[in-house]
Amino acid sequence: MEKCEEAAREIRGDTLNRNVHARHVDLASLKSIREFVQKINQEEERVDILINNAGVMRCPSWKTEDGFEMQFGVNHLGHFLLTNLLLEKLVKSAPSRIINLSSLAHVAGEMDFDDLNWEQKKYDTKRAYCQSKLANVLFTKELARQLQGTGVTVNAVHPGVVATDLGRHTGMHQSPFSSTVLGPLFYLLVKTPTQGAQPSVFLAVAEELAGVTGKYFDVLKEKEPAPQAQDAEAALKLWQASARLVGLPQAESGKGSPSLQVSQEDRRPLPAS
Repeated sequence: MEKCEEAAREIRGDTLNRNVHARHVDLASLKSIREFVQKINQEEERVDILINNAGVMRCPSWKTEDGFEMQFGVNHLGHFLLTNLLLEKLVKSAPSRIINLSSLAHVAGEMDFDDLNWEQKKYDTKRAYCQSKLANVLFTKELARQLQGTGVTVNAVHPGVVATDLGRHTGMHQSPFSSTVLGPLFYLLVKTPTQGAQPSVFLAVAEELAGVTGKYFDVLKEKEPAPQAQDAEAALKLWQASARLVGLPQAESGKGSPSLQVSQEDRRPLPAS
């Protein structure tokens, strides 16, 4: 939160806009997500843009607070629940936009619906990451289908390779050769965080993208995602599995947006933390 507050202060100073606020949410905790959404729904009249940017890359075999494999739990399930709980407000604020940060790594992804959480097979941190990034694109595809006619668009984007701490678990700097030779070369070739944010900003505000939905962007250009990311049946199957895992009503094929069918349990006030 210290880094988040610092970023908010910097933006307020640069823009002279006092309405820039930092709020805490832990994408590895369903409880934290629900508490965050409750505050947003209470404090904000509108949600015009939602950028699902949080990510974990190639971490060890960790579990979220709720027992999900960390990369699938944070990169997909956390955003899945967050988005669903904000959908009612996004629809009321339409035209509004949702942007899901994916990765070029989705092309190597495979959805193992028999073992999404890596409980039955040997953990492979790279394959787990690719699965989570494929999930981002499939989620985008199914959500766009469900939101047709609502004025809410949703697109996925690969922002490029960006010099952030996302790759801290990849082992790039664990040897002298990597640190002294590959490290400096890497930072010459990749984008700065400011540059890496541009694709998300573009999808969020570009006038020419009004009405564009269900698409995948490679940086600033629309491209066809991998074949497995265009599988409508897999997208719906992932939605249903995700809804079950996070405790949301499951979709019925072709019946519009079950995301807006919030259960009475979800409507109850959360206990104070």
